[in-house]
Amino acid sequence: MDPKQPLVPQTSEEMGSSFQSRPSSTSRRMQRFHIAAIVFVLGLYILARRFHCDHPDSDEHGATTKVPLEVHIMSKCPDSKACLEELVVPTMANVSDKVDFTLSYIGTPTNHDDGVSCKHGQTECLGNILELCAASLYPSPKIYLGFTYCLTRKYKLIPDRDLVHDCALEHGISFDKLNDCASKDDGSFGIDLLRKSVERSAHANVSTSCTIRLNGKVRCVHDGVWKDCDKGHKVTDLVDDIEKLYKELRQTGEDFFL
Repeated sequence: MDPKQPLVPQTSEEMGSSFQSRPSSTSRRMQRFHIAAIVFVLGLYILARRFHCDHPDSDEHGATTKVPLEVHIMSKCPDSKACLEELVVPTMANVSDKVDFTLSYIGTPTNHDDGVSCKHGQTECLGNILELCAASLYPSPKIYLGFTYCLTRKYKLIPDRDLVHDCALEHGISFDKLNDCASKDDGSFGIDLLRKSVERSAHANVSTSCTIRLNGKVRCVHDGVWKDCDKGHKVTDLVDDIEKLYKELRQTGEDFFL
């Protein structure tokens, strides 16, 4: 650099030329900033759209499209075994992705101690609690329904430790976590789970094991034999009903957002 050349412009002409060169550089930086901001916002929008559209419980508009399917049982009831074996489990194997599934239990709340009385005795209450704990710890019906069905196939043995352990192992459930859930807070946590489930069944006016409700209405009952199954008690019958309701729910959601 020429040692005689000033570091700061001295004349108005020099100052003018100096300041005139800055807008060009600033403008380029602002353009780059705007482009980066647009790309960033667009990326967020695309990501949000992909997350929203892939959500399993909603359609492209965010409307819930799963069909409510609720099964009311008692863990040591032979009708529960027939119900799960013949209709519920094979149906879920076909349409679990289209169903909002709930397994509820039948019993009688005891107001004097905030407990529950079970038709087949306290061993049934414990079986119910273990199955509810499985649902609480592992919310996926594929896991907790599989575990429940595993126990139900040998319902007379419930709550035998070896049976519970083997069924837990078969369906990827931690036996220790299951045991901790059932015994948490000196057993009051499990009892509370059961009481809420029993009250749910009572609120739905369900007192027979096994009762299947579809979209809030009784769809079928197994009480020694199948009954109140106006649209049939075959797996294909129930699957067809769920498929139809699923399409109707999706259509309703699409119409709502038009």
